[in-house]
Amino acid sequence: PRATAMTRTPFLLASAVVAAALAGRGPAPAQTPEKAAREVPDEPGKDAEPLPPPPVADPKSKVTPLNPDKTLFLEVLPDGKTRRVLLSCEVCLREGPLEVFLCKKNTKEHEAVLRVDADARQIALALEATGAKKGTPVQFVNPKTREADYKPATGSPIKVTLHYRKGGQLHTHAAQEWVWNHKKKAAMDAQWVFAGSREIRDEDRPKDPPYYAANNGEVISISNFPEAMMDLPVEVSRDDESLSFEAKTARIPPLLSKVWVVLEPAAAKK
Repeated sequence: PRATAMTRTPFLLASAVVAAALAGRGPAPAQTPEKAAREVPDEPGKDAEPLPPPPVADPKSKVTPLNPDKTLFLEVLPDGKTRRVLLSCEVCLREGPLEVFLCKKNTKEHEAVLRVDADARQIALALEATGAKKGTPVQFVNPKTREADYKPATGSPIKVTLHYRKGGQLHTHAAQEWVWNHKKKAAMDAQWVFAGSREIRDEDRPKDPPYYAANNGEVISISNFPEAMMDLPVEVSRDDESLSFEAKTARIPPLLSKVWVVLEPAAAKK
């Protein structure tokens, strides 16, 4: 995909670090797969649940929007050091195999449970403002020998929490509870890491800014993708015959219901 010229947009930011990082760094919009557009209704149904109030960790937290659409927020707790990223998302799929947990809007809705109308690069920069350290995307081929050489994604472990309404009741739990491993007959137990995706330059337009590959859709992946902003640090196949993970339909609210996704650095699982 080609990057387009950047458009500077003013953002309300909770820290000078984020403000400096975000200035003038908007990538090109991702292309829209036709299948994704067909899978999601144009308008929410009568049973779609509205967005609850932000699930702040402390009543005295400061929550600041980081984009004009107010789908990306930074929460700063009263200690001034602890920070979390809040994303206002919506349900785009409730059943079937999954390769992605959270995609950018108008990209991979046909294989993701949730979508967010936000720039993946800005989400990554907000994560860095929480203290999360970007690692490396998954590797399938050794860049020197060109031989098969799998290396899992690395980076800070990230706790992903969902907060939403279903049947009029509030629910808060780990995102893994929406992902069912049909081979193990249990919820997914792997923890995501902040891989950081990768930047792609257009050789025909070297002066253009690089394109942030996670804007293709892989904001929070389940199958391994080199483009993923967040990925699982374990080998997960993308072959249809080998897909282990599917949506846990009974846990997920109706299509286009609004859901908060909370991202915060976490201790690595032992």
